[in-house]
Parts: sequence; C-alpha cells; structure tokens
Amino acid sequence: MINRTAGPIIQGLAQTHPVLTVTGPRQSGKTTLCRMVFPEKAYVNLENPATRAFALDDPVAFLKQHHDGAIIDEIQRAPDLTSHIQAFLEDDVRPGLFILTGSRQLEVMDAVSQSLAGRTALVKLLPFSLDELAGNYETGSLDALIAKGFCPRIYDRGLDPAQALGDYFETCVERDVRRVIQVKDLRSFEKFVRLCAARVGQLLNLTNLADDTGISHTTARAWMSVLEAMYVVFLLQPYYKNLGKRLIKSPKLYFYDVGLASHLLGIEGERHATGHPLRGNLIENLVVMEVLKHRLHRGAKGPLSFYRDSAGHEVDLLVPIGPEVFPVEIKAGATFSPDYLKGLTAFSKAHHQPSGRGAVVYAGDAAQERHGILIHPAMEIHALLDRLPLPGLQRPPPR
Repeated sequence: MINRTAGPIIQGLAQTHPVLTVTGPRQSGKTTLCRMVFPEKAYVNLENPATRAFALDDPVAFLKQHHDGAIIDEIQRAPDLTSHIQAFLEDDVRPGLFILTGSRQLEVMDAVSQSLAGRTALVKLLPFSLDELAGNYETGSLDALIAKGFCPRIYDRGLDPAQALGDYFETCVERDVRRVIQVKDLRSFEKFVRLCAARVGQLLNLTNLADDTGISHTTARAWMSVLEAMYVVFLLQPYYKNLGKRLIKSPKLYFYDVGLASHLLGIEGERHATGHPLRGNLIENLVVMEVLKHRLHRGAKGPLSFYRDSAGHEVDLLVPIGPEVFPVEIKAGATFSPDYLKGLTAFSKAHHQPSGRGAVVYAGDAAQERHGILIHPAMEIHALLDRLPLPGLQRPPPR
C-alpha cells in the first residue's frame, strides 16, 4: 500500500464538505485510498447483495446505523440512497460524514447532482501514476509500462499483466456494460472495443468505427458513451479558441489505462510493445493520461485539449495555465529532432504567442532545452509538470 497523490486532496475536501464523492475506473484504488485516509469510518459495499438490499428496502434504517457516517462503496448500485443522505444532512452537517465511491460516472453524477448539489466535493481517482510508482515498484522501461499499464492490483499483488488485464475486461468492463445497456451481442461489443484500441491516439470517426464493427452509428455512439462513462476510454477534445471553423471538431480517442489498450491490441510484453506499429500512439496515450492524473490528483481544474487546424498543423496536448495554455508535443523517438518543434511553432504563430514556449516529451532519457522549448523524457513527465505554474494546483507533501 502506497501513499496516493490524491490523498491530501481527499482529506482536505472532507474537512469542508459533509459528503465527498470519489469516482474513477474500477480497480483504480478508490476503496483502498478512502479506507486508508478515513480508517475510523465504517465501510459498506453496495456490491454485496445483502447490504444493497438493506439500503434499497429501508434506507432510513440503513443510514441510522451509520450515525457517524460511513464509506459507501459503489453508490450507483443504490442511487436513491443519495436522497436519503440529503435528508440525513438536514440534521447533521458534520464535515466528512459520508464518503461515496463509484465507478460508473454518469450514474454516480446523476444521483449526486440531483440530491447532493452543494453538499459534496468531487474527486476523480485514476490508476497509479508514474510518480506514484517511482520508489515503490519496479517500473522497467517505457515499453514495459505500455504493456503492463498502471492498474494498482497488478503492482500490489504481482499479477501477470496479460492475465489480469484479460480478466479485468471480461469481469468488469463487459459485466458493467451488460448492466447499463443490456448488450446482447458481446462478440460485436468486444470487437468494437478492440477496434477502439486500434484507433488509440487518432481522431474519433464513429461512422467508420460502426461500419468496421458491423453495427449502426446509433449503437456505436451509445457504446462509446458507456465506455467513456465507465472510465474505459477518454475523449480529448479539440481546442477551439478564436479559430472557429478552421479547427478539427472531432475528439481524439485514448484509454484511461494504456495497459488495457495494449492488451486489446494483443501486446503481451515489452518486446511486443517495442516493435508494435502503434507504439507511438501508445506512448502518446501514456503521456496524455499522466498529465491528466497529475492534474486530477492535485485538484487542478481546466480541461486538457489538443490542437489541429485544416492545414495539418498539430500539437498533441494543450495544458491550461489560467486563461492560457501550455503546448506539449509527444514523440516516440529516443533522439531529439528539430522537426519535433514544427507543431509548436505553428501554434505559437496562430495564437500570437512568443516563440520558445512549450515542451516536447519524447522516448529519450535526457532532459534539455532548445530555443526555450523544454525537451523532456516521457518517463520523467511529472518532473516537467511540477515546473509548470498551474493556478490552483495543490502540491502533495514530499514523500
């Protein structure tokens, strides 16, 4: 068990809100972290049929037995319970009373926003990050990380990644999809998700994806929405500021855990990752998710985005810094090339920003600076992010 970066944020928010809601993918460590931060709290898991039945059949009695609050796991399994928590809080508004967790974003947010608006703080917890792994687990090379991913269970229990990721997809992803949208043809659904993995780091074209899967566009859109809500896929939105129709309108497709994307592509280890034709896309996926984790786990606000115009100029990632953005190019090469700066230069000109602002994250191992641009190894991405002046970012205490 390691200290998660989000721990101080969760602890701090629980001191100012009566309810804290923690969402994130299954097996991202939500329960472990909440129980570690709040060891005095009673713990109830709504995945347990008997516990869930009690909460559904007699929610008032259920909450009365937890008069000092509780950690309630998988709150989406009894969404009406949040209404009774709201009533409970009419008489008791002690901070940090209830800690709610959930792994299906839309259902959790629907329940919480309707009943607990203004009463709950929200935190998203993603799988381990590179800086959390450092000093606690053996990470290996960049290609090894691509194949293994960042699921806490794989590291904590020393599991075989191929077996664990396969089990995760079958027992968690497919099971949750059946609960939400009653998928009848699991073969088509599995094909759909594998085709999503084959498009990692690319612009999302739902029509093409639906055609290749053999399903309707409506079904493809519904399945994509569910995968996004369950924290399986992440859609990085394009940057629109002041450029209107000249910009690409489609989002780019990533997976919250690069290990799951690699598994769905048939990658079974470091050697497979090294020679895979989508290695560059997977490195991009890894870096985008590391930036997202760095922000979410420290309480930073503001969405990430990417830039691409009709002329083909592109910047892989734009990190918000107040009203401005910090452009980041992501490259799979281990040796810096001046060509890596083309997208950053085009972005600076289009937005009338001074040149020499931005970073290139690459697969090499040497940090350097070229013409004011920071060149940084992907394996040390958090050292770069810690240098950025992100307003509102809450730094965790040093380990």
